Amino acid sequence: MKLLCVIDSIGSGGAQRQLIAIAKGIKAKGYSVSFLVYHHEPFYLQELKDENIDYTCLDGFSYIKRILKMRKHIRNGKFDIVLSFLEGANFITTLAGFPFRTWRLVLGERNANPNILKSKKLRFYRWFHFFTDIVVSNSQSNIDLVKKINPFLNDNKFHVIYNFVDFTYWRPTRKHEYFRNKKYNILVAATHEDRKNANGLLEALKNLDEYYLKRLNIDWYGRFDNSYYETLNLLKKYDLNDVITFHPATINIKEKMEDADVIGLFSFYEGFPNVICEALSLGKPVICSAVSDLPVILKNTGNILFDPQKTISIVKAIEDLFMLNSQNLEEIGKYNLKLARKSFDSSILINSYLKLLRNE
Repeated sequence: MKLLCVIDSIGSGGAQRQLIAIAKGIKAKGYSVSFLVYHHEPFYLQELKDENIDYTCLDGFSYIKRILKMRKHIRNGKFDIVLSFLEGANFITTLAGFPFRTWRLVLGERNANPNILKSKKLRFYRWFHFFTDIVVSNSQSNIDLVKKINPFLNDNKFHVIYNFVDFTYWRPTRKHEYFRNKKYNILVAATHEDRKNANGLLEALKNLDEYYLKRLNIDWYGRFDNSYYETLNLLKKYDLNDVITFHPATINIKEKMEDADVIGLFSFYEGFPNVICEALSLGKPVICSAVSDLPVILKNTGNILFDPQKTISIVKAIEDLFMLNSQNLEEIGKYNLKLARKSFDSSILINSYLKLLRNE
């Protein structure tokens, strides 16, 4: 089997991380795997090189030329299967199959973005799902969203496979010491874009009582974009530099997460967040938005969920966190570790992908 993985880039995003992991898992099974992208963001390039996975980047072309170049690469590559993630790549790989194709096409829906219900462009992309073999998503909520846009798609075309975790890497390596410097230490690992809701977090911190602020430390790691500068202005305006620090993305995020007491996620929407899967795998409690399938996965676990649209909900969630002592946090973390091993086992989920790819 010759597999081509297609995505916009191999930058530090969650969809990129999952597709890299899938490619590595399938390559380890003895299959030929290669990558095709159209933006050069080489955050994970070394991982591909280490696994001897071919990488082609068609950057620097206009939109039409990009489509034509990628179409030519796909049609001439003699691939058995094309697996693409994210709407832009999905649209291009679908067009590459016209007027006919000889490969199996599997499209990955990764962001349960409610804006697709309003955007003509994003709705248009989903109508092209008629021309694919399989639509796979990392959450049922994402599938439900696509069905609202294109209700005529056959239910048999949809499959949900949760994000998976490599437990040989994502596992606790040391006993954690809670409340360093007598503070609750929260880590957020998310790109600095509007949907990750950094500004919403700052608004909540502004409304938090001084008692909590003095006992709170938040470190946010992620790739910067234009919204980052608006966030910095808000940070300065609210004088919260002693409470929260924004860092660039780091390849050593696991080490940073292990140092944290709690992992946070404040997004307005998610497909299914990698960082929560990894947090659970490290035995970390989480404080996170009630988005995607998280309310189902984390129901009655002791983890703290909130409505990211409401400042008061985020404030209350942080206050609720302070009701938990080190023993409570440790118990939640132990439960999360068991939950992760049951839900995100990479060996099981890689086999699920292989069955889809091979049409078994």
